[in-house]
Amino acid sequence: MKQCRSLHLDRTGMSILAAFAALFVCGVGRAQSLDAMASYKESIPGCSHVVEMVSIPVGKDGYPRQFTMGAPKTEPGFRPGEGPPVEVVMEPFWIGKFEITWDVYDQFRKEYSIDIEKRLSRKSAGAEAWADAVSIPTPLWEQDSAPILEGLGTEGGYPVADISQFAARQFTKWLSKKTGHFYRLPTEAEWEYAARAGTTTPWFFGTDKKKLEEYAWYFDNSSYEDPDKGHPDFGAGYRKVGSKKPNPWGLYDVYGNVAEWVVDAYDKDHYAKLGKGPVHWRDTIAWPKTIFPCVVRGGHWEAEPEDCRSASRLHSEPKWQYRDPQIPKSIWWFTDAFHVGFRIVRPLKEPSAQEKLRFWDGEIPGIRDVLDEGGKQARKVIRPGAAK
Repeated sequence: MKQCRSLHLDRTGMSILAAFAALFVCGVGRAQSLDAMASYKESIPGCSHVVEMVSIPVGKDGYPRQFTMGAPKTEPGFRPGEGPPVEVVMEPFWIGKFEITWDVYDQFRKEYSIDIEKRLSRKSAGAEAWADAVSIPTPLWEQDSAPILEGLGTEGGYPVADISQFAARQFTKWLSKKTGHFYRLPTEAEWEYAARAGTTTPWFFGTDKKKLEEYAWYFDNSSYEDPDKGHPDFGAGYRKVGSKKPNPWGLYDVYGNVAEWVVDAYDKDHYAKLGKGPVHWRDTIAWPKTIFPCVVRGGHWEAEPEDCRSASRLHSEPKWQYRDPQIPKSIWWFTDAFHVGFRIVRPLKEPSAQEKLRFWDGEIPGIRDVLDEGGKQARKVIRPGAAK
């Protein structure tokens, strides 16, 4: 019988002035037509790291204009909330070839100690300056996290994990400002479209879950023989990105390794509210109004094969940070979500300034209150192309 391992997985609205301030947030990326759309490597100013982006030219041969999001009740492993299926109309975008790694994310974290004395105060900063700025993650709770991360790995290509959705969003804002290209988290529709890679089966490789071994780190293969490796409570963990085979569109670790944040809040009835479609992808977004629950996709290193399907929808829970002793609890880090990370998206068609802010900063009062009150929080202006 399989031994069971378990993780504890589990002021007002944005002003119009602040929304329009995003016009100054980052430069417009290089204009590209669908025909010229190509995969590329995004360099990060000030370091040697790059983020590889894969072209998803929706509407070209092999990349259908629309797809069926969700699964029928007859699909093995189906859970309430994954249906009813809905037809979604897509638009071209790029998506990360790999999950964002600690190596890359740490370039963002370093900003906390760079010119920290110049951090903005909500009381003195104008609306434009505040909207233009990026919030930087506070330091990790080292006493608790260091022993776990030592076993899991943080250098040389391991996926960043245990971060909140807001922390992932702010990384995309920081990267956008650094590079002049608009980056954000994928929506559920974009994530599933890219994961399926034109297929309609439970997994992009078909219906035989035994093949998952070739593409993913999950419950059955994530254990280590070395007792000093992996999460110390389970002897298992994530692995370096790209260690398994990619999906048909060249994306690695779509299933397993770490679950991936998307923009959407979780609502088990959301698909039913959308109807059968076709629905434009932008109209499928369930914008979060509270910190929990939000959607994570793709399963993770502790997940069963059924939770690593293309249609599977897992979600965040308050128990992921029950052991956080701070009041209020961190808006950046969890204590028990070392199975959650993210990958990023860049749309071919950039949205309005107001929508950019919505993707980056969100509209969650609990988070805005923490940032406005200051304390250990650091929000600062990031200059395009600057090393600092």
